[in-house]
Amino acid sequence: MKIDVVKVWVDDIHVNIETSDGQIKSEKIADYYRLRNATAEQRQHFEYDNMGIHWSELDEDLSYEGFFHSKEVNSKSELYTFFKSYPEINVSKLARRMGISQSLMASYICGVKKPSAERLKEIETAVRSLGQELASVSL
Repeated sequence: MKIDVVKVWVDDIHVNIETSDGQIKSEKIADYYRLRNATAEQRQHFEYDNMGIHWSELDEDLSYEGFFHSKEVNSKSELYTFFKSYPEINVSKLARRMGISQSLMASYICGVKKPSAERLKEIETAVRSLGQELASVSL
């Protein structure tokens, strides 16, 4: 799905987008751990392109496709449930570590795209590898 976004803005409650056909869609800031815990000023420092919105300081990404799918889709995504349960995992960096785009990972998590069984296994392997690395840390 190609989404032509002409405007992006953040208010106290929502991240908002407006499309070239005049639709306005919103996502609640409270639904995103990094945005929820950021200052109002940090939430204003974002960039956007034809795929989504990125807050480099917060290392948070939102895919436009997620704005057009109901929360019912999100709640059914096993990846959404997993990453929502472990907000300490930086999904953007995990995607980069795996060599996949952050927007593709965001599409998997929001349920817009369904990862193949092979891709799901790659994500699981990357998470387990990260866990093993952390478990071997000696301070």
